[in-house]
Amino acid sequence: MPRSADGRPGWARFLLGRIAGAALVLAVLSVLVFAATAVLPGDAAGGLAGPDATEAERDRIRADLGLDRPAVQRYLIWAGGLLRGDLGTAWVGGRPVGELLVDRLPDSALLAGLALLVIAPLGVLLGLLAGLRAGRTADRAVSTGALLAVGVPEFLTAALLVAVFGTWLQLFPRVSLVPLGGSGLDTPEVLVLPVLTLSVVGLATATRMIRSSAAEVAASPYIEAAQLGGVRGARLALRHVLPNAAGPAVQVLAVVVGGLVGGSVVVETVFGYPGVGQELAQAVARRDVPVVQGLTLVLAAVALAALLAGDVVRRLLDPLGQGSG
Repeated sequence: MPRSADGRPGWARFLLGRIAGAALVLAVLSVLVFAATAVLPGDAAGGLAGPDATEAERDRIRADLGLDRPAVQRYLIWAGGLLRGDLGTAWVGGRPVGELLVDRLPDSALLAGLALLVIAPLGVLLGLLAGLRAGRTADRAVSTGALLAVGVPEFLTAALLVAVFGTWLQLFPRVSLVPLGGSGLDTPEVLVLPVLTLSVVGLATATRMIRSSAAEVAASPYIEAAQLGGVRGARLALRHVLPNAAGPAVQVLAVVVGGLVGGSVVVETVFGYPGVGQELAQAVARRDVPVVQGLTLVLAAVALAALLAGDVVRRLLDPLGQGSG
């Protein structure tokens, strides 16, 4: 295989390896998602038929849905549809899952995008501050705060924010209702608490990981030489530490995007926000298996795509030639 001048694998091999790895992970996840939905408690056909349905009616619904076929056959049919871009059809309502995704995705993307706009600059700033002062008061304060934030579940963070800013101070709505046919931007006040909830854990994660990278860079001979040359403060951070920590920081933010994807299910459900996460939670409650399978796999694909993009950008930004690959 051709290699670049710094001894790392060339771009073609790097990209093919990352894409192949992501495809393999997604294939394994598809099996796990299908298996998980197959063992959900209860009888989906019975729920769709209603409590007064006869066993013959339930059997007919099972046959219509293909539930009377072997699990392996059902998986192969579903996977074949995925390869054609068909996410399936909802059992409740009969809408294509792709249409549900298109309807809900913009609102979820808005929520995650706003949270990332909060997390990225603050995470880099706090991470650099703690990393450059490793072992000092600022580092201990930032690290302790981040550790506490990571340990608090998102639903509890949401409850605390609602209690303080929604109930006590009455500054923001406690429920994030969006006008029918509109978006969160039509009523931006409903976005504040969900965005803050998503940002807390994401910011804590980004801060801790960027702090670790910045502390490692700050202890390198290159930075020590710059300090001996009289470089201090903001100039040292911005001109010497940040460029060397930029690649790892981008990878950290890619990990955070994956966390935002998972956290959106909890946050959207708690606040009643009409995104993909809320749709997924509702589909689980009503045992609408095609919706659960399709949306779960799409969310996983988004997280994998973010990690892949983080790997690529890190390789581009890594000034020391230490990109993973």
